[in-house]
Amino acid sequence: MTERLIERLLYASRWLLAPLYLGLSLALAALCIKFFQEAFHVFEVILELPEDKLVLTVLSLIDLALVSSLIVMVMLSGYENFVSRIEVATEESEKLGWLGKLDAGTLKLKVAASIVAISSIHLLKVFMDAATVPNDKIMWYVLLHLTFVISAVLLAVLDRLAFASHRSEH
Repeated sequence: MTERLIERLLYASRWLLAPLYLGLSLALAALCIKFFQEAFHVFEVILELPEDKLVLTVLSLIDLALVSSLIVMVMLSGYENFVSRIEVATEESEKLGWLGKLDAGTLKLKVAASIVAISSIHLLKVFMDAATVPNDKIMWYVLLHLTFVISAVLLAVLDRLAFASHRSEH
């Protein structure tokens, strides 16, 4: 009886994750506000803005969009994997195609790939502004980016070795 109670309590504790995923939606709202703040600022000065500054601003907007997409992916698939099934789509066309198909391992790979993409945007911004960035900082940005790339590749290889046969059975 005690064992069953402990197991039910442990299983029910997964709902403690729900507020965390809800908190990610607040972070998504904050990024949305920042995105439009940047976009409106660009349109205010677009005629005086040099092309390289415009490109840097657009890269910043892309970066915000990538981070926002990452939040949505983690929020929805994490909730569905660890808390409860999501049943909100009233029409089949409204349902996200990947929802329900990302297990925890695949989610980690998607997060790693997103981090590499976000890091690529940051590195591109550094290269666009290379004249004002010290060479040692550029080197550290490149090393950090390579660390993300290598980590993502290793995660993918380990995932394939450990779980590929398990996933193909289902």
